[in-house]
Amino acid sequence: MPLKKSVTVCECWMRDGLQSMSKVVPTAEKIEMANRIMAAGVRKMEVTSFSHPKLLPQFADCVEVLKGIERRPGVTYVVLMPNEKGFDRFETCVKEGYGADEVILMISSSEAHNMANFRMPHAEAKRSHAAVMERARRLGVRVIGCPGTVYGCPIAGDVPMSAVIDITRFYVEAGAHTIMLGDTTGAANPLIVRERIGELLSLFPKAKFIAHFHDTRGNGVLNTYAALELGLEFVDTSIGAIGGQPASGAKKYQDGFTGNTCTEDLVALLHEVGVDTGIDLDKLIETGHRAEEILEQRLRANVIRSGPVNHRGKAFVPH
Repeated sequence: MPLKKSVTVCECWMRDGLQSMSKVVPTAEKIEMANRIMAAGVRKMEVTSFSHPKLLPQFADCVEVLKGIERRPGVTYVVLMPNEKGFDRFETCVKEGYGADEVILMISSSEAHNMANFRMPHAEAKRSHAAVMERARRLGVRVIGCPGTVYGCPIAGDVPMSAVIDITRFYVEAGAHTIMLGDTTGAANPLIVRERIGELLSLFPKAKFIAHFHDTRGNGVLNTYAALELGLEFVDTSIGAIGGQPASGAKKYQDGFTGNTCTEDLVALLHEVGVDTGIDLDKLIETGHRAEEILEQRLRANVIRSGPVNHRGKAFVPH
C-alpha cells in the first residue's frame, strides 16, 4: 500500500522514554519538555504514568505534571494506566479538570513477560483491564489496548502468533479505541512486521493499529517504515530514542540499549519521502538537544548531529 499522506506521531519521551531513566527528572523540567514538544507541533503525546510511585519514582509527580503542562487545542494527551488503583488517582484528575484523553493498558502477549513486568497472569490481567475500560468509558476517556512482546519476548523467546491474536481480540472486543502493537525489546524485523501486522489487519479490519517499535537492535525506524507501508497511520517514538524496561529496580531482562524508535530520525525520514507529520523539524532538533541537557547524556538521535538533508546546497571552501 502507498504511505498515508499524513501520519500521527505520538511522542513518548515523557512516559515510555523516562520510565527507563534512573535519573529522576524534576517536575519543572518535565513540564518544560512537554511544552517544548507541543510547540514543535506534536499532536499526540504520552505525558506520564500512574504506576505506583514506590515502584517507579520517576512518576511520583504524575498529578503535578498533568496539572502543570499547557493544554493546546488539537493535542491528545495520553497516560499509562497499570491497574485499577492507578485509575482511582487518575479518575480524580479527570473530575478536577486536569486528566488525559487516552489511557494505555498493556498485557504482554508473552505470559512470562507479563508476570515479570506486571506480576499478573493473562486471566487476571484481562479481568482487571476490563474493569478499567468500563470505568474509562463512563468518564469519556479513550483506551489504547496494547499487546506487548508482539514480535518476541526477551524472557520466553519466540511468541506464538496465537497469543498475540488472543490479547488483540480481548482489547478489540472490550472496546479499545486503538491497538498499540508493542515491540517491547526490539525483536522485530521487517519480515515479521509485515507478516504479523498483515494477519492482524485481516482478522480485525476495523481496528486502528499503532506501530510501537523499540530500537534495541537499531531497527526502530526500519520497522516503523515497514508498518507504515502496510497502511498504518499512527506511530510511537521517543526523542533521543530513550525508553524501555521501567527503572523499578527489577532485574534487567534485556541486555544493552532498549529504547524506542527515535523521533528526530523518523520525522526527518518521513518529511524526506513526502509524509506530513505536522512537526517542525528544527524545533524538534532543538528539543532533542534540550533533552540531552536535562538527562546529562548524549542520546541516540542522528539528525540532531547531522541536521536534515540539505537540498539547496551551500558554499564550500576546501582547505
